[in-house]
Amino acid sequence: MVEWSDEGIVLAARPHGEGSAVVVLLTRGHGRHAGLVRGAFSGRARGVYQTGNRVTVEWRARLAEHLGNYVCELAEGHAAAMLDDPLKLAGLTAACAVAEASLPEREPHPRVHDALVALLGAMANPDLGDAWVAAYVRWEIGVLADLGYGLDLESCAATGANDGLAYVSPRSGRAVSLAAGEPYRDRLLPLPRFLTGQVGMGAGGDPDDLFRGLALSGFFLERHVFATHGRQPPPARTRFVERFARGATVSGGGSDT
Repeated sequence: MVEWSDEGIVLAARPHGEGSAVVVLLTRGHGRHAGLVRGAFSGRARGVYQTGNRVTVEWRARLAEHLGNYVCELAEGHAAAMLDDPLKLAGLTAACAVAEASLPEREPHPRVHDALVALLGAMANPDLGDAWVAAYVRWEIGVLADLGYGLDLESCAATGANDGLAYVSPRSGRAVSLAAGEPYRDRLLPLPRFLTGQVGMGAGGDPDDLFRGLALSGFFLERHVFATHGRQPPPARTRFVERFARGATVSGGGSDT
């Protein structure tokens, strides 16, 4: 018998047989990990396995490579708290879908887990306004970094200067200053101000700036993570970006990348 205990975030719960579900968690110490939960949609358990909820979990299996069984207890119910905010609910669903689609199975990524916990906390804080969207973008950039595709937004790729940064090279993922990038601006990605220090770390930005952030992280996720495995970005992420663009009246918005 193999068993362990951990903390995790519910990424998905899919029906399996009569009353059971295969639940996918992003656990802190065991990565993206699935397990069978019997009676997952009945009685008190019904509200536990909602996408985005934080749980404490015990996993048991006869052999380590088996699916195994989960026993979970609710630690924090984020999903129910966001039912009245369609954009936050879409963002929560998108983040969980990105985590499930991008992270290797059973490979620990504690920084991604901890950053997702922080993102969920930001989404639950009504005093932060739209700053949670900026936190979402930073979380996706952190996912890229943890998978080995980190962006270098600290200094200009051409000059080495760390001021006047305005673009990102789609080839290298490095920042480019306004002056150095001006002749090539049509081939570069806009760099959102909230990623350059022009807007405080705890703040968001104007809708166009936030949309540029979603487009930036989405571009590199699609290129380096999803396309390399022959997949499209998760539909939940596309719906989130489209909803944000509609609700925030983003100029020229509506595209995931």
